[in-house]
Amino acid sequence: MTFFRPLFVSTRLWFTLISFVLLFVAAYAFPFLFPLVQVGVVVFVGLTLLDGWLLFRSEAGLFARREVPDRLSNGDQNPLTVYLENRYAFRVDTEVIDEIPFQFQRRDVLFRAQLQPRETRAIRYELRPTRRGEYSFGAVNVFVLSPLGLLKRRYQFEQGKLVAVYPSFLQMRQYELLAATNRLNEVGVKRIRRLGHSTEFEQVRPYTTGDDVRTVNWKATARRSDTRGASLQINAYQDERSQPVYCLIDKGRVMRSPFEGLTLLDYAINASLVLSNIALLKQDRAGLLTFSNHVGQLLPADRRAGQLLKIMEVLYRQKTRFQETDYESLYATVRTNIRQRSLLLLFTNFETVSGMQRQLPYLRRLAKDHLLLVIFFENTELRALLDQPAPDTEAIYLKTIGEKFAYEKKQIVRELGQYGIQTILTSPQNLTANTVNKYLELKARNMI
Repeated sequence: MTFFRPLFVSTRLWFTLISFVLLFVAAYAFPFLFPLVQVGVVVFVGLTLLDGWLLFRSEAGLFARREVPDRLSNGDQNPLTVYLENRYAFRVDTEVIDEIPFQFQRRDVLFRAQLQPRETRAIRYELRPTRRGEYSFGAVNVFVLSPLGLLKRRYQFEQGKLVAVYPSFLQMRQYELLAATNRLNEVGVKRIRRLGHSTEFEQVRPYTTGDDVRTVNWKATARRSDTRGASLQINAYQDERSQPVYCLIDKGRVMRSPFEGLTLLDYAINASLVLSNIALLKQDRAGLLTFSNHVGQLLPADRRAGQLLKIMEVLYRQKTRFQETDYESLYATVRTNIRQRSLLLLFTNFETVSGMQRQLPYLRRLAKDHLLLVIFFENTELRALLDQPAPDTEAIYLKTIGEKFAYEKKQIVRELGQYGIQTILTSPQNLTANTVNKYLELKARNMI
């Protein structure tokens, strides 16, 4: 029975068998067909046996290997590769089914192709996880058809692997690279002119696109051109003081709302990772605090090596809860553990003015000792409804209700502003760029 496990019948064989059955039926009306059909059956059986012998004469007729990263980036398209090698002496048709983690809900044919003798081919595809956690990959299944195409042989390569899905480190690396080359404007980050001169000299480095030409060091450029060829050199500056920057992430039920497969919490986590990295690049100290019905984890602000890795590990384990958020516990924790004036970026969501007003006393207390930035979300489905024309009475009623909720969001922004609390009202897809923009704006205005 072990021999027959990898043996499968192709569609071509079934159609051939059906054809012979129909010919045998027709032979009752046309007897001259009967001997011809008998000969055809004998030839067919012989070809089937030959097909099986070609497929099974070699134990290593085909080889496959999956290449998967040690960790995947949540919410991003992650590249994976399956390598195929045809070790048969003839051309084969292949079908590849990769046992990807059950979270993706896919078990389809990944790839179909013809492989020439001794040919090696790489199959590249992408997966977009929408939840953090551990994902288990199974075997790589390859179905091989010989040139006759009557039988299939399944090759199964046990390449099980457990892969962790982390917050969006691909997005973080993108912002880091663009920040290093002064090209953050490509992802929607505005170039903001800094007020004042609260910077100090850091180093002389080569000019990159976007650098201020007023910082060109002509003496260093002249020395470099004499020895290593012409290359503009500039004076790079850094902030004089390292400021604490904390991301406060609400894990309550208001952050469970989904958008394009991710929850609002996941968007907040991805944005916090990018913002923390940018803050470290700007020589600030990055910290983290999570909370829901009680305070979760507190990571003190720091900028030593390994701080970003600590932040990523904390963010990896966060989950939303169904409980109401306790802002009193948040305020007590911040007051006890964060003594130095800091920038607090509070990722949360307020749907109504009354919901915000219940928490307003604690927000005002936080803003008294720190620079508080409240970040909450637009209802994108509501925005799509408001942008559409109203063709009938029902649509007018719906649009009127939608206008009321949209007005309340704007009213929240105005009311928080009256108490000196900075705000960002953003759609989930623009959260990261808008948050980085606001952080750079606050630094440029010397507010932190």
